[in-house]
Amino acid sequence: MPLLENRPYDELKVGDTASITHTVTERDLILFAEVSGDVNPVHLDEDFAAATPFKGRIAHGMLAGAFISATIACELPGPGTIYIGQELSFLRPVRLGDEIRIELEILEKLPKNRVRIATPVFNQDGKKVVEGVATVMAPTEKVSLPRPALPAVSIAP
Repeated sequence: MPLLENRPYDELKVGDTASITHTVTERDLILFAEVSGDVNPVHLDEDFAAATPFKGRIAHGMLAGAFISATIACELPGPGTIYIGQELSFLRPVRLGDEIRIELEILEKLPKNRVRIATPVFNQDGKKVVEGVATVMAPTEKVSLPRPALPAVSIAP
């Protein structure tokens, strides 16, 4: 069974990195719209979205933000991390089928177990789609635990 392991504040070093990749799917957009309540048709309606400057559907910007959060929570620093703040700039649209890569890098260690982390997101072409910096409170104790299995969720057609 896969494990979730953190890196406590004392183990973190400026320059430490972690990344995840994710292919954006129809299911992602529907589930994110359901949870967030953001049903903007630019995300869900191909005909509407085709008439926008994007010429087609795009993912919710904050979906990329959620993937950044997941990378911080599960990879660096990992379980026990508390989000303090996040700056985000959306540079390019993320589209259905895009494989995005969230790359974290520790920028600075601050007092009181605070850490600043670069949080850029890139698409499959290596183009930066999101730029950002997070401030988190890193855990102080090492944790290693089984990754919880999520229940299956079906999406009605």
